[in-house]
Amino acid sequence: MSSRLFSTFKIGHLELENRIVIAPMCQYSAVEGSMTDWHKMHLGSLALSGASLLIIEATGVVPEGRISHGCVGLYSDENEAAISRSLKFIRGISPIKVGIQLGHAGRKASACRPWDGQGAQSREQGGWQTVAPSAIALAPGWPSPDALDRAGMDAIRNAFVDSVRRAARIGLDLIEFHSTHGYLISEFLSPLANKRTDEYGGSLENRMRYPLEVFAAMRAAWPAQQPLGAKITGSDFADGGITPEEAVIYVRALKAAGCDYVTVSGGGTVLDAKVPLGPGYQVPFAEKVKRETGITTGAVGLISDPHQAEKILVDGKADFIALARAMLFNPRWGCHAAVALGTEVRYAPQYARAQPKVWPPGANLGSLK
Repeated sequence: MSSRLFSTFKIGHLELENRIVIAPMCQYSAVEGSMTDWHKMHLGSLALSGASLLIIEATGVVPEGRISHGCVGLYSDENEAAISRSLKFIRGISPIKVGIQLGHAGRKASACRPWDGQGAQSREQGGWQTVAPSAIALAPGWPSPDALDRAGMDAIRNAFVDSVRRAARIGLDLIEFHSTHGYLISEFLSPLANKRTDEYGGSLENRMRYPLEVFAAMRAAWPAQQPLGAKITGSDFADGGITPEEAVIYVRALKAAGCDYVTVSGGGTVLDAKVPLGPGYQVPFAEKVKRETGITTGAVGLISDPHQAEKILVDGKADFIALARAMLFNPRWGCHAAVALGTEVRYAPQYARAQPKVWPPGANLGSLK
């Protein structure tokens, strides 16, 4: 039986075995921005999932751009070496393609790790001063960020470029520009966080200006034949925030600047947003972006059922499915999805004897050798 989810496709020039993508997922387990053995275990496990592309978690381009002190960075030689070690490990066990998401957390930086509590980390706990388009705190109890001036904006743009060059040296297959979830780039885009009165605030054209400047600089630094995409906001889920119509305009501008794909997510700009959580709740935004821009588009948003994923693709609402929590819960999601959809996926040879066609469901486990 043929399956759209398990059909080959390309993002730019990158050829992929199927349309299952592992979305970036923060692990909050780095030391001074450098990956640890946890990341080898985490990424190595996901590399055997049956997906065709694995994107490394949100990675700060400067120390102050990390979401928490435990988040990965790509701003130092030590960070670069640690990611290189993890990539070498992954490629030693799997043919999966590997990308990285580069970003800056803006006013949501210096946060506590989830298991250490909610909210911002204090200076006494090792927190730091944050920056944003405007000096507006995320929520009550959060510190006010410094409003970026031209020099600060230029420095962050240059840091993105430096991280892109490091990613190229490491040999990563793809870069994703983090442009959603209320972090710095989407803060510039959203009227809820951007109250500037200069050429970077006000109209959508102005609010897009800095994100597009950063993206253009990244594109110029990244090999032309390798894909550079973006994770974008389909909606802020709050009055006065980014709308799906604005998302389409932004994606058209990204596409004109050389963007190869977008994954359409949303929310996170304000903490009191009314997000209608449910399986596939952000798919309508992806469908709209794909239909109105023609760019290669990924759908994300609590998708966990293989049949739902298949239908999204068959109905033409997206070109690929990005999975996050479903993959954490079931690191062999792709293998199990292939069984559910009556098709096959590549197994690691060490695990090949676990395929149902070799070991039929219902077999006596005690008799298997």
